[in-house]
Amino acid sequence: MRRIISLFSGVGGIELPFVKNEFAVVFANDFEPKAIKTYNLNFEINALCADISKINPDNIPDGDILVGGFPCQPFSVAGYRKGFEDTRGTLFFNVCKILEAKRPAVVLLENVKNLVSHDSGKTFEVILNSLENLGYHVKHAVLNACEYGNMPQNRERIYIVGFLNASHYKNFEFPNPVRLKTSLADLLDFKSKVDDKYYYTKKKYPRIYNAFTKEKPIKGVVYQWRRQYVRANKSNLCPCLTANMGTGGHNVPLIYTDYGLRKLTPRECFNVQGFPKSYKLPTDLADSALYKQAGNSVCVGVIDRIAENIIKAMEQ
Repeated sequence: MRRIISLFSGVGGIELPFVKNEFAVVFANDFEPKAIKTYNLNFEINALCADISKINPDNIPDGDILVGGFPCQPFSVAGYRKGFEDTRGTLFFNVCKILEAKRPAVVLLENVKNLVSHDSGKTFEVILNSLENLGYHVKHAVLNACEYGNMPQNRERIYIVGFLNASHYKNFEFPNPVRLKTSLADLLDFKSKVDDKYYYTKKKYPRIYNAFTKEKPIKGVVYQWRRQYVRANKSNLCPCLTANMGTGGHNVPLIYTDYGLRKLTPRECFNVQGFPKSYKLPTDLADSALYKQAGNSVCVGVIDRIAENIIKAMEQ
């Protein structure tokens, strides 16, 4: 059985497709205790809650593949885009230290697409050179969840795959686009009544409610509050889920249902990220924590297809 080392594990979205293919997680780590709580509900191994910079690589078991979505805030258009000037940006070099110590055959990393263009491409060049200096043959691609993961979400991310074995590297290709078959109605409930706390009434949110009603809302579409106005996604997609959508503001996805205007539930956000219905969410965490976990996670559908091609490349 092949073994996974998971860094910046979050809620385990990258691991799920590999575990489905009989990989075993031998080490998982995240700095956020609430994410660890969700992770440990769904995996056989208990993830370590610790700062990666404080972890001794010698205490990590050997693995065949290292996966991780290292912090994206330093490179995100939604943040300050400070890159390696932000201390979170330098955590990539802790990944390199672990790669150097453990020498897994494959590395799979995920981040926001702005990583590619940050600092005129210099940041990304440092990342690729670092991996190549460790002996990895690297390929990368920006993939959108709605085009490559069969998920109706407009979520573009950079995926970096490196192989120690040159033949495996040559065998590997990123997946081709697929036709989007999953609809919003498959993931979001436009017909049932949910808890009152999710609804945007005129009394609770007069500004948003009034702006929304002017749009002549229709069902089956995801809307987004943009500080001053409501915008409908006319491509039948959900806008990119974000880590701060549970705190209000302009990133909240909204839908119009049989029972009125409401935001997505945490479970619906995990649905939009491609998590299976069997995936468990803690009942004793605030919704804001679950929204953050969903927004910080990966599109499982995209990882599923990348994982399939990694496995094929290694077995050819």
